[in-house]
Amino acid sequence: MKKILIAGILWSLFFSSFAEAKLNIVTTTPDFASVAKEIGGDRVEAASLAKGVQDPHFVDAKPSFIRLLNQADILIEGGADLEVGWLPPLLESARNGKIQTGNPGRIVVSRGIRLSGVPTGPIDRSQGDVHPLGNPHFMLDPENGKIIGEEVASTLCRLDAGSCEFYRKNQTVFNQRLDQKISDWLQRMAPYRGTRVITYHESWPYFAERFGLNVVGHVEPKPGIPPSPVHLESLIDLITREKVKVLIMEPYFGDQATKFLAQKTGIQVLVFYPSVAPEAGINNYFDIFERNITRLTETLKTADKK
Repeated sequence: MKKILIAGILWSLFFSSFAEAKLNIVTTTPDFASVAKEIGGDRVEAASLAKGVQDPHFVDAKPSFIRLLNQADILIEGGADLEVGWLPPLLESARNGKIQTGNPGRIVVSRGIRLSGVPTGPIDRSQGDVHPLGNPHFMLDPENGKIIGEEVASTLCRLDAGSCEFYRKNQTVFNQRLDQKISDWLQRMAPYRGTRVITYHESWPYFAERFGLNVVGHVEPKPGIPPSPVHLESLIDLITREKVKVLIMEPYFGDQATKFLAQKTGIQVLVFYPSVAPEAGINNYFDIFERNITRLTETLKTADKK
C-alpha cells in the first residue's frame, strides 16, 4: 500500500508540474513581449532579446540569446527586415525547430500589417537603409497592437488548446483597454492635428498618421545616413520657414546634430521611446503612448502660449 501511495503522489506531482508548465515566449523587442504578457497572462513567460533603449536594427548578438531561443516555444519578430542584421544567425545557432520559419511557434507580425513606405522603384545603397518590404516601425500605431494580440492569441490557442478561453478573454480585455486609451489619446491630440514636426529617423510615420502630425523633414537626409552640414543648414531654413516647433528623436541616436538645430532655431527636442523600456519608466505597451503623447501635448501647449 505504501508503494502504491508513493507512486500515486509522484504521478500527481508530475502531472501537476506538467500542467503548470508555462509556454516560453521570446520576442525580438520588448513591445512584442508586453503584448504577449497581456494575452498569455500567468500561463506564459515572455522575454525580449533587445532592450527598449536599443536601436532594433542593430542589436549585439549575445551567446545568452542563443540559449533563450533554443528553449523558446514561440518566437515573435517584427519582420519587414527590422531584425535582418542580427536575428538569422542566432536562429541558426539555436537549432530550435519549433520557431523556424513556417512552424507553429514562429510569429512574424508584419505579415498581418498594412505597411507604409513600400518602395515603388529600384532600390540601391545610395538611398540609405531603405526597407524593401515597407517601414517596420508599425507598433507605433496602437491600433496595430490589436493585430499582434490576435496573432499571439491564435498561436497560444493552437499550442495550448485547453487554455484557449483564458487567452481569448485576456485578448478581449486588452482590446477594450486599448480602444479606451486610443480614444483618450486622440482627444488629447485633437487640438494639435496638422502640427509640423521633424523626426531624426523615419521611425514615426505610423504614429504621425494615427495622431494627425505632419512630418516635414528628418535629421537623417536618408535612412541611416548621418546629416551633413549642408543638410543641417537646409533643416534650419525649413524649421524657420515652416515654424516647426518640435523635433522627435529616439534615445539611441547621438544628440550633436539636434543640439545644433535647437541652438540655431529654438526648436524643442523631445526624446520619444519607440518601445517598452522599464529602465526609463515605460513598463508596458500602453506606457509608450502615454509617455510620448503627454510630453508632446505639454510641449505644444507651452509653445502656443509664447
